[in-house]
Amino acid sequence: MPNLYTILRWSSALLGLGAIGVLLLGNSLTATGPFVIGALVCLAIGGRSMPAIRQLSFTIWVFAAVAVGLFYPQYFQRIGDFKFTSLIVPLIQLIMFTMGTEMSLKDFEGVVKMPKAVIIGLVSHFTIMPLVGYSLAKGFGFEPEIAAGIILIGSVPSGVTSNVLAFIAKANMPLSVTIATISTLVAPVMTPFLMKLLAGQFVQIDFVAMMLHVVEIIIIPIVLGLIINRIIRSGVKWLQTVMPIISMIGVLMMLIVIVSSGRDALLNIGPLLFVASVIHHSTGYLLGYWSGRLLGLDEQTCCTISLEVGMQNGGLASGIALQMGKVATVGLASAISVPWMTISGSLLANWWRNQPLKEEANLEPVAPRVSGL
Repeated sequence: MPNLYTILRWSSALLGLGAIGVLLLGNSLTATGPFVIGALVCLAIGGRSMPAIRQLSFTIWVFAAVAVGLFYPQYFQRIGDFKFTSLIVPLIQLIMFTMGTEMSLKDFEGVVKMPKAVIIGLVSHFTIMPLVGYSLAKGFGFEPEIAAGIILIGSVPSGVTSNVLAFIAKANMPLSVTIATISTLVAPVMTPFLMKLLAGQFVQIDFVAMMLHVVEIIIIPIVLGLIINRIIRSGVKWLQTVMPIISMIGVLMMLIVIVSSGRDALLNIGPLLFVASVIHHSTGYLLGYWSGRLLGLDEQTCCTISLEVGMQNGGLASGIALQMGKVATVGLASAISVPWMTISGSLLANWWRNQPLKEEANLEPVAPRVSGL
């Protein structure tokens, strides 16, 4: 007798066929929504019993969140006078708080143990993505506020998602956490500085106001998380399991709100902006990897730097755009980048997971890697 996971996988296949059938019958694209979302949810849950699919579960949930935002934006835009975009900042703060509960002084041991890799990762992070973003903004000829949004998505730090993907990829987790942590802590200065330098010609940038916004959005919640970590975490073991789950739910909820809020604009300017996003993050992955490789770092470390460079804190970019009062324009790039980089990063991490490291192929010893999900 088939178990629940098997039933859900078959349900996913049938719903997928149903979506194709609805389209072939000439019905509207909206009519496929329940079939597409149902197929993805059933696959994400039903695939938990199959290792190959389980590795992609987060990616599948991301697809499902994007589909919800695209097919049913009206349910996640406003209720009466309440706008769902007002949830973006609290959700980012929740994710940053979660990051704080997972942090300790040990996260900074990487600076001492592997200073070269940390420096290369941080320098690459705050040079490659901002400069590539500026080049794309100029090259594509976007309107000023759209162009500023592309630079903004390149100027924010990395975050929790990059750590999750480094774990999936069996990359250098201590390095990933160290780069993400330090890039986040210096963001109140680096992000406004890069925006003033590169995006100042497109929109007016208030350096001090943006710095205070970043402190409010990420630094204060992280500090509170550290305090909670210090006070109760050692005595509450379940917190170690619950907080990462809360963080991932927060990421998916934020993704739905961001996609819903920019859905109409995405359908208009989306294709061109999507192409720019693909180039932006793909270049970040590529140059991030080779910035380490050319400077003599091992394969595992280069994979880590690649993810830390290519993966940006898109939620923070949306939060800053919201605080600027330009979430529908400056925030549009993040509305596309968040789902794309999460999906592309997940696929890249899963691909790396199944590739033998070059050092392994040459039968040279390598550092132990994190066990799989």
